[in-house]
Amino acid sequence: MFCPNCGAEVSEKAAVCIKCGVSLDNATPQQAPAAGQLQPKTWLVESILVTIFCCLPFGIAGIVNAANVSSRFNAGDIEGANRASKQAGKWTKWAFWLGLAGIIIYIIAIIVIIATIGFEALTEMMYS
Repeated sequence: MFCPNCGAEVSEKAAVCIKCGVSLDNATPQQAPAAGQLQPKTWLVESILVTIFCCLPFGIAGIVNAANVSSRFNAGDIEGANRASKQAGKWTKWAFWLGLAGIIIYIIAIIVIIATIGFEALTEMMYS
């Protein structure tokens, strides 16, 4: 049997998970993932990178969901692991594109400001 909280393998007779301490009294025994069953993509590395470089709030949502993929998969909750993987991917992609859009808008604003200042200086030189 596997702990529904952390995914650690525990004895069928155990009352508490030795790894995380969660009570197993009401836990329904779940089977280990079938042999050959591949774990869904976690998106953890990508989520961390977009959190650092792009968009903090959406990146954090990606990290939280990415952290759930492995534990759910190891606990035998394949559907939950797939759902967490899809959510992590969604938030990571949103964070990336919003961060990229913000950087592009920032660069355009800098170019416009420099062009405006340069145009004003050129105009002032011409009329003086």
